[in-house]
Amino acid sequence: MGTQAGVAPELPPQAQLANLTIGGWVAQMIAVAAKLRIADLLQDGPREAADLAGAAGVDADALYRLLRALATVGIFAEADGRFRLTPMADCLREAPGSMRPWALAIVEEHFWRIWPELLYSIKTGRPAYDHVHGMGPFEYFTKNPDIGRTFDEAMTGFSAMEVPAVVQGFDFSRIRKLVDVAGGHGSLLCAVLKANPAMSGVVFDMPSVTAGARSTIEAAGLAGRCEVVGGDFFQSLPPGGDAYMMKHIIHDWDDDRSIQILKNCRSAMTPDGRVLILETVIQPGNAPDFFKLLDIAMLMISGRERTEEQFRSLLGRAGFRLTRVVPTASAVSVIEGVPA
Repeated sequence: MGTQAGVAPELPPQAQLANLTIGGWVAQMIAVAAKLRIADLLQDGPREAADLAGAAGVDADALYRLLRALATVGIFAEADGRFRLTPMADCLREAPGSMRPWALAIVEEHFWRIWPELLYSIKTGRPAYDHVHGMGPFEYFTKNPDIGRTFDEAMTGFSAMEVPAVVQGFDFSRIRKLVDVAGGHGSLLCAVLKANPAMSGVVFDMPSVTAGARSTIEAAGLAGRCEVVGGDFFQSLPPGGDAYMMKHIIHDWDDDRSIQILKNCRSAMTPDGRVLILETVIQPGNAPDFFKLLDIAMLMISGRERTEEQFRSLLGRAGFRLTRVVPTASAVSVIEGVPA
């Protein structure tokens, strides 16, 4: 097998294919290292596996074998019998922007169980998640709040690399009141407000999520300019915003439910308002693309990743006209729509 992350092109096709088929194994190995906080144990420098095993309370030989395997894909590195952090391993440390919550969430049992039912989704076009669990993921999170919190933490960590790129890549200065629809813990809105002192904001999300948003807003010193509102975006949204922003929200839903959310934005906004959809825009071609793979997960969960033309159609059916697509330094673009 290869010794580099991903598929090494110099390998024969059989070996390249074999490497791809064990992606699930690698995800589980990363999650175990994250659970044991191995990256944090290495933050002060290289250590032997036996030393790490003692600190983590696990078997020394088994941990050595785990770290040796992860080193072949660029997570940790071994030299002279000791392991050290690599750039990817460093992302698993408990720090702002950590990917540790994502690594743990992606192998949660409720999510892992749907993958054997991929063929069901391919045959029917329907979400395997509902087929397996009898409910959609967000209803599942409401009924299992610990799992819901893990998911929220994963989304917050995943967003950390996108927030600065969005704030720097899009001109928010003309917006007076910005409503962040399903804004989670409010990290994106707080960053936008800090960069635009004349703006006020609203974080809107499910009541089970809004407590985290209040803490974020207070910690940022923005309580005087930002309010938190709980509710259901399929029913209604806070009125009076001149821009309604959604980051990685529309991709969670099929076209009909996405259109309902967008129509509710249209009803709530001021006459000169606009909607800002922050998503990846799928491009043609065969280049490696994380979001084309994520699209298969979204198929199984309830949504999809979209092309520019699909966003244009979606906005049109909701009463908007797509005005521009603004790329950022991250994988996220800002898709802007105004009332048609």
